[in-house]
Amino acid sequence: MREALPEWPLFGMADDVRPALRQAQQGKTPLALATLTSVEGGGPRPPGTQMVFADGIVAGYFSGGCVESDVADHALACLADGTPRRLIYGAGSPWPDIQLLCGARIEIFVERVASDDPALAELLKAQDERRSVVWISDGVKRLCATSAQPWDGAIVQAYDPTPRLVVFGADPTALAIASLGAQSGFETTLVRPKGPQAPPPLPGVAYRRDEPQAALAAIGTDAWTAIAIATHNLDLDQEALAAALPSAAGYVGLLGARKRLPERLAPLRAAGFPEARLQQLHAPIGLDIGGKAPWEVALSVIGEIVALRHARTSSEPRAATPKRETA
Repeated sequence: MREALPEWPLFGMADDVRPALRQAQQGKTPLALATLTSVEGGGPRPPGTQMVFADGIVAGYFSGGCVESDVADHALACLADGTPRRLIYGAGSPWPDIQLLCGARIEIFVERVASDDPALAELLKAQDERRSVVWISDGVKRLCATSAQPWDGAIVQAYDPTPRLVVFGADPTALAIASLGAQSGFETTLVRPKGPQAPPPLPGVAYRRDEPQAALAAIGTDAWTAIAIATHNLDLDQEALAAALPSAAGYVGLLGARKRLPERLAPLRAAGFPEARLQQLHAPIGLDIGGKAPWEVALSVIGEIVALRHARTSSEPRAATPKRETA
């Protein structure tokens, strides 16, 4: 008999289940990994969504309450006998009393993974090293590698590095961007050159006091890194831009009014920065949602970063969104 799921499903707020996988591995606890493999009819979660079940661990969600308890029962049975399961909810389900309110049909694959499984170790190592990998498994045989050919009956799940956010600044807007970034699952660092010794009281936000070039070199940048420059200091903005634009960061945004953008970019053009890279700068930063309060700007910035990430992985990229004028 398993424990009931918590009445408040905070376990579903984190989209990335790798922290839960790591927790189970470190606790030497076998886990049940459930993967949403098919969605028909507009379900609330896309294929590839996952849940993890282990002793004292629940993470992820599939439907917002329609099927999670039943999946938990099957996960417990999978942990007990090691036999993988393929679950169907909606049309064709053997459990017609369990219906998704949206009317969708979903398929879920459940597998038992030992805490010392080599594929699990490779998945978590790849996360630490910020490498993209694929997980291929039929519930008995599994492999985690940079690339591999799946076999009949196996599911394939891709994992990218955890999104990273670097925020330059110190005012309430910068603090709001960093805080919301951390809450949204980004590995977040606030950079305030020559700032106070004490870090900002923001849960999940790292802090650095060095200059922009040194800070980015220490943090590291790649295609999954977003940089938000919000210092309200023209000289520091220039230093941060000069460090951020040549980097491998997939997103660089600058807080400020559109009418002042040419004069702010002029020194960079004079220094020989490629025009193509300057055109990739998101300025003014964020989606045009009409608000200028710190949390409103933060929402627009995180929203723009997430929207662009999904546009890059979508077969139908969304249209560009008009920019907002900011002071």
